[in-house]
Amino acid sequence: MASEIYECHAESGSLILAGINNKGYDLALILQKTIEKMGHTNVSVCRLRLNPAQPIESEVNIDIPVQKFNDSNVVVIDDVANSGRTLFFALQAFLKVLTKKLETCVLVERMHKSYPISVEYVGVRLATTVKQNIEVIFNKNKPLEAQMF
Repeated sequence: MASEIYECHAESGSLILAGINNKGYDLALILQKTIEKMGHTNVSVCRLRLNPAQPIESEVNIDIPVQKFNDSNVVVIDDVANSGRTLFFALQAFLKVLTKKLETCVLVERMHKSYPISVEYVGVRLATTVKQNIEVIFNKNKPLEAQMF
């Protein structure tokens, strides 16, 4: 995923990786480190906070001023995309700015979309049953791990 993002944005100047909640943010930090090692020098990371269970109860909070996204290349990142609802509501935060490019990235994409979301950068696509769940585990002492139950 990092090399795909790098290839698409190597000549683009600044790149903002916007991680959703904790796991999306953790993945954004890993991608930032890898993209910078490849040679992209202007990669920043921010966190988007929203309640995936009740996304219309409160606005999406961003830990940098929304104006920083104007004329920027932005990749919104999450760990798992199932119905597309979390990404759908996270993207609403960008309706108030004019980004140069706005893309999405997930580590695991499941095939149960209920929302009109397309993911540009995918680690793994899994065809699972609706009743199965996937949890991504970030542990500093181990490589990234995903469990299905």
